[in-house]
Amino acid sequence: MQRSKGPSQRQLRVGEQIRHMIVETLQRGHFQDEVLMDHASSVTVSEVRISPDLKNATAYVITLGGKDMDIVLPALNEAAYYFQKEINHSSNLKFTPRINFRYDDSFDEAQRIEQLLDKIQDDVQKDED
Repeated sequence: MQRSKGPSQRQLRVGEQIRHMIVETLQRGHFQDEVLMDHASSVTVSEVRISPDLKNATAYVITLGGKDMDIVLPALNEAAYYFQKEINHSSNLKFTPRINFRYDDSFDEAQRIEQLLDKIQDDVQKDED
């Protein structure tokens, strides 16, 4: 059985470089979209995964407390071209990757796992009593 190969060092490095550029762009906050002007400071970019050919990037984002994701995520995807332009100006990449923003559900998943572990611990303590 062959294990799937993870991202290359180059993909990881470029993904992290792009993540930093997206964060800087969000911090500057020069947006036409009112939603982004109001919410950009509350957006966390947790990870950017880039395709092996470096032409597509998926940025995983979440707002503080996960609030307003239903309006922030579409606004980010609408502004993807603006982010690509900023990345193009700041990077030395041959191609500027096409960016797609997605909701980062890893925090929800971690919380769910923590709740399951707490439940198991409670059940074990009840059995011992």
